[in-house]
Amino acid sequence: MRALLMRIEQAAGLDRVGDRLQRAVQSTLRPQRVRDLLHGVWLGHPLHPALVQVPVGAWLSAAVLDAMPGQRRAATALVAVGTASALPAAVTGLNDWAALNREQRRVGLVHAASNTVGLACYAGSLAARLSGRHNLGRTLAYLGLGAASAGAYLGGHLAYKQGAQVNQSVSEAHLIGDGWHPLADLSSLPDRELVTREIDDVSVIVYRHGDDVTVMLERCPHQSGPLGQGEVREVDGHPCVVCPWHGSTFQLNSGGKVVHGPAANDQQVLATRVVDGVLQTRLA
Repeated sequence: MRALLMRIEQAAGLDRVGDRLQRAVQSTLRPQRVRDLLHGVWLGHPLHPALVQVPVGAWLSAAVLDAMPGQRRAATALVAVGTASALPAAVTGLNDWAALNREQRRVGLVHAASNTVGLACYAGSLAARLSGRHNLGRTLAYLGLGAASAGAYLGGHLAYKQGAQVNQSVSEAHLIGDGWHPLADLSSLPDRELVTREIDDVSVIVYRHGDDVTVMLERCPHQSGPLGQGEVREVDGHPCVVCPWHGSTFQLNSGGKVVHGPAANDQQVLATRVVDGVLQTRLA
């Protein structure tokens, strides 16, 4: 399986289909509010893995009931619930997928194809059950479960091996030693401008607004983009930093709250204090 997954990651031939699909998704889901909704910005957590629990749970439960006598109606209801709930889960997945890097998109494309086969099998299973052909319905459901399981395996590879939609910056925080670390003389920091500093080889950005100072990790949690090179922009009355790579936006004065995706997680902010005019920081 490792060799197969590596071949998928390196399968440049998938890019022709993937690039076209990416453009189609981005042009269809154009409003920022729609993309943020689907990314899970409002939730503070990627929405796609939460939504997939419904079809997966319903289909697994239907598989158990299909192996038991006298459970046709219950199994049919669960197949219907799983099939209907798979559609919003797929839309959120496509929205996340369109903001990934090329190797991630290749695996994601096969992941989506496998799940599409599974969904088609379950749709056929539901149609067969409703027309009284329950044996065919069970067969198609088990085929669909196999395809969806393969898709889930690829989804796990995307998340745990390739880091898709995983907070890319938080691991750096653990490299910062305990205690307070001096960063700079407070008087030397420019007002309302980003400054990049390092703590134990971990890059952070510093933003001063009058006497208020924010220190946050410099690498964007979405794809490790350099927030230190990002633009400071006011959004809904809050100063925010915009990642130059994919546009993820984080408040600079409210605990690193994510405002726009594709990042769905808040950015890590460090505690600060001023001692004898020197700005100090530590992990909160």
